[in-house]
Amino acid sequence: MATLAGKVVIITGAARGMGAATARLAAEAGAKVVLTDVLTEGERTAKLIGDSARFIQQDVTDPAQWERVVDFTLARFGSITGLVNNAGITVNTLFENDTLESFEKVLKVNLVGVFLGMKSVIPAMQTAGGGSIVNISSAAGLTGMPLTSGYGASNWGVRGLSKVVALELGASGIRVNSVHPGMVFTPTTANTVREGHGGFPLSALGRAGRPEEVARATVFLLSDESSYVTGAELAVDGAWTAGQITLLQFAKQ
Repeated sequence: MATLAGKVVIITGAARGMGAATARLAAEAGAKVVLTDVLTEGERTAKLIGDSARFIQQDVTDPAQWERVVDFTLARFGSITGLVNNAGITVNTLFENDTLESFEKVLKVNLVGVFLGMKSVIPAMQTAGGGSIVNISSAAGLTGMPLTSGYGASNWGVRGLSKVVALELGASGIRVNSVHPGMVFTPTTANTVREGHGGFPLSALGRAGRPEEVARATVFLLSDESSYVTGAELAVDGAWTAGQITLLQFAKQ
């Protein structure tokens, strides 16, 4: 596994699932990690990781809370060289049944949260001489997918925004990439995976992914082993987006 010795990484949405797996692997690779989440369960996750991890509760849509997270990280670990924008939500509904309130809520967490996170860490990363930002998008940010109007739109936005910021921050030594998981078995998706995901094929491999499989890709992008990778999108989806996704009877849900 890639080394993160000497790195200090903030990971949002890290109480459980992919965020928690990323925090564990990053710490194992040598990083100091700050876990954030709206769920206080993140405190327990950080304690299980050990002395190299800390937790602070955070709503990623609040600029003031981002300032607090940055100050907290600098006070405990002295620098910031990595950021994983992992926090996200979804509402599965037909577009015609979606509401403006629901659509805006998803965009605010999934896209505005990423915007605020990147802006917040730039000064600290510039002071450190560079860094790596990994924005967790989705397979829904690479292809159209029914029932995901807000989720799909926000993740396409994360994909595009990542490229813009990669171009602008390259001269500062700050790399920005997006990761696009397919269906991954987490506490959030457990029921839909068990039920066959409403007709979605899980992947060409015939199964859902594991959080650790996405986390390993994220740790690689945080590490110096990916030093010439920026503005890229990495699909970790078992070839889900390699061909056309078929959804059976989605309109009946």
